[in-house]
Amino acid sequence: MTRALILLHGTRMSRRQWRPYEELLTGLPLVARDLPGHGERAGEEFTREAALATVEEAVAEARSIGDGKPVLAGHSLGGYLGAMWAAQHPHDLGALVLIGATADPAGPLTGLYRGFARALPYVDAERMARWMNVLFRRLGAKGEHAQLLPDGAAYAALPAAWELVMDECGPELLREVGCPVWMVNGQLDQMRIHVRRFAAATTDARVVTVPRATHLMPATHPEQVAAVLRKAVADAR
Repeated sequence: MTRALILLHGTRMSRRQWRPYEELLTGLPLVARDLPGHGERAGEEFTREAALATVEEAVAEARSIGDGKPVLAGHSLGGYLGAMWAAQHPHDLGALVLIGATADPAGPLTGLYRGFARALPYVDAERMARWMNVLFRRLGAKGEHAQLLPDGAAYAALPAAWELVMDECGPELLREVGCPVWMVNGQLDQMRIHVRRFAAATTDARVVTVPRATHLMPATHPEQVAAVLRKAVADAR
């Protein structure tokens, strides 16, 4: 038996984001859950407590099906939530993998993101979803990854989720984390802007940059992401 791998999805997405990885990560016990307000939990309020409780449940399941401390990997929102959970449980993971989740909320882009989140309730969510999904496909989402892109319902939880990240998810979360922290970003991803800041906050940082990849890297570069996840599990102490 090997360590289990927990996969947390990003904003607007759902656990289905990771379905194509079942084949890419054959042999690894996988745990993927919908966060509040996403996927099968659409319509449920997104709160800090509910989100962290979901991570806790995923960790408990991973412990039951894997050997040793599990590895927790999260994309975007999922990465920030993983860091929040790890800060509260600094010695309970074999490794933490942050994918597109190393932008410091204290940085200059915060105002732009807050403004977008506040304006979102007044925007046609279905039209926004169609536009964004076209963009995702043009950036390289293909096959099953393209088929799993979300509809407008996925936007309802975005303001609360982004507010939590911007209020609480700085690099200081990693200061006491006692496992290797992988920081995996696309070369063209705006969310890698403060990766050095996050790396400096932990004692064991592993920084990986995928050439020509964007924030949509799990959908556009699945083989590269899967290779990093396998290595994180293999190297976990």
